[in-house]
Amino acid sequence: MDVLRLSAFDPYAELKDFVARQSGAGAVASLIGLCRAESGRVKTLVLDHFPGFTETEIARLMAQTRDRFALEDLCVIHRAGRIAPGEPIVLVAAAATHRRAAFDAVDFLMDYLKTEAPFWKKEEGPDGARWIEPRSQDLENKLRWTGDRED
Repeated sequence: MDVLRLSAFDPYAELKDFVARQSGAGAVASLIGLCRAESGRVKTLVLDHFPGFTETEIARLMAQTRDRFALEDLCVIHRAGRIAPGEPIVLVAAAATHRRAAFDAVDFLMDYLKTEAPFWKKEEGPDGARWIEPRSQDLENKLRWTGDRED
């Protein structure tokens, strides 16, 4: 499965297919991330990437997640390119023997995708374009997994 998509995808169809393959799992947890309009300030989100490298880094994060949470299966689909408000940006689904591992795996992977996946993000709106970086809350969320919180 391609983890990177350059055009819109149907996260519900992808999730249905993923769940259908899970005969040994006791739980599937998922997250669908959507492009926000930010009260009309965002007309388009542009996610640029470095072909080949971005996919390799997402695969590395997936392997780290599989190992950490002993998952049965894992699905990541991430958009790149021009994305309109309301369109899916990312689908993350984890299948595990028990629900806690599935929930934690999705949460962990999203925290790392938000802060480490090599995307260059730009919002375009009525006031022009602006590059965006991970928010301080995104960085704080990732620290939950290391135990090395900065005060």
